[in-house]
Amino acid sequence: MTRAQNYINAYRMHRAALQDLYAELPSEQGNFKAWEGGMSFVGLADHLSASTARIPAMLSGEKPVAAAEGSADLASARTRLAASTEQVVDMISALSDEDFDRQVSAFGGREMPIGALMEFLVQHEAHHKGQAWLMARMVGVTPPFFVKLG
Repeated sequence: MTRAQNYINAYRMHRAALQDLYAELPSEQGNFKAWEGGMSFVGLADHLSASTARIPAMLSGEKPVAAAEGSADLASARTRLAASTEQVVDMISALSDEDFDRQVSAFGGREMPIGALMEFLVQHEAHHKGQAWLMARMVGVTPPFFVKLG
């Protein structure tokens, strides 16, 4: 298995579980926030979509562009999350095993290998997915298993 496939598998396990959770959320809960200053379900989905959208620029040495305007509702956020999932998979699929050792400038100029950036991507996904799991329980939704296997 290639390094790209390993990262894709790790990313998809988290993202697919998140998308399964988002499919269960009632539309009227899209703006629910668990704490003051926290992100809503819509905001969280948009944040994850926007974060992944900045990675191609980092890989090519360009400055990432600002995030697009936020989604109007939970349905739009779900659509945006699905689209960003496929963009990430396509981006990672295009990388060779050697690319993962190449240094790129990420997060305010911090140099790191692409492999470390991909690890960060998976960890970032898991971190925010945990927030969504907590929030879902707060609105009465029982989340699926924390990752989607097979």
